[in-house]
Amino acid sequence: MAIGKLQTKKPAPINPNLNPNPNATSKVWLFSLLLTMQYGAQPLISKRFTSREVIVTSSVLACELVKVICALFLLAKDGSLRKVFKEWTLVGSLTASGLPAAIYALQNSLLQISYKNLDSLTFSMLNQTKLFFTAFFTYMILRQKQSIQQIGALFILIIAAVLLSVGEGSSKASSAKNPDEILFYGIVPVLVASVLSGLASALCQWASQVKKHASYLMTVEMSIIGSLCLLASAYKSPDGLAIRELGFFHGWTTWTWIPVILNAVGGILVGLLTTYAGGVRKGFVIVSALLVTALLQFVFDGIPPSPFCLVALPLVATSISIYQKYPYRVKKKES
Repeated sequence: MAIGKLQTKKPAPINPNLNPNPNATSKVWLFSLLLTMQYGAQPLISKRFTSREVIVTSSVLACELVKVICALFLLAKDGSLRKVFKEWTLVGSLTASGLPAAIYALQNSLLQISYKNLDSLTFSMLNQTKLFFTAFFTYMILRQKQSIQQIGALFILIIAAVLLSVGEGSSKASSAKNPDEILFYGIVPVLVASVLSGLASALCQWASQVKKHASYLMTVEMSIIGSLCLLASAYKSPDGLAIRELGFFHGWTTWTWIPVILNAVGGILVGLLTTYAGGVRKGFVIVSALLVTALLQFVFDGIPPSPFCLVALPLVATSISIYQKYPYRVKKKES
């Protein structure tokens, strides 16, 4: 019965290019701008306010807790908290949020394996393939097509991302001298992680746009499920041992909460942007954020942007303009 409803209903994805509502369009641009600034500033803020003694797992769990608190507050503020939890079911939660959360957890593990066996430049370039996989799974799951111009814009965006990666340079050599190890423990994991990233992004978009699962509720559910996965994996990990021996807040100061809260706000913005514009738009935000990071590094650290960054800047602007201006349009059938 549920399948029949999905087949007959087929609600159109919320796309700012096709949505005549100017309020929705302004929200998309606002969320995109805020998320770009958050992504761009996060590395510098984390570097300044997070001590090296801080246990990574503790900061991640604290971030998930802050996300849950913020999302619950926003649900209460718009008056939907009681209604949302009254209609909440475990099956619905696992369907909408459980699978994407588990996929993201697996993706993060694969990225950690890959990063240890690839140089930073190769890793960064292969990691950009998630933009294509996001567009692919968005089409396969939501039947959301891209115009020829939008596909071209994605190519331009990936070229810009590669240029930005080249600008960073290779900061570490490959630790695996055996070519087979580089392939199976470096290249394959990052490509599989990119596929999983695209799949999880499309599933989140499906849950929010088709199943009408509230964005804030998804944030709460995915944070809790993700935290449980992290706790399970950290039980016998070095971080888990460090927390038991040194304490959860080892190395923390009051300033440590700044990057934690900022990262949590970014997580909520990701959910809102996915709901209003879809997962592909997030790819544009991530690449644009690399330019923001380069600018902030120049302003605060005196590190000038590389020539590659200067070339990538107009490419990013061009790709965003093309993707926004030439959406896919359904051809009307003549009666």
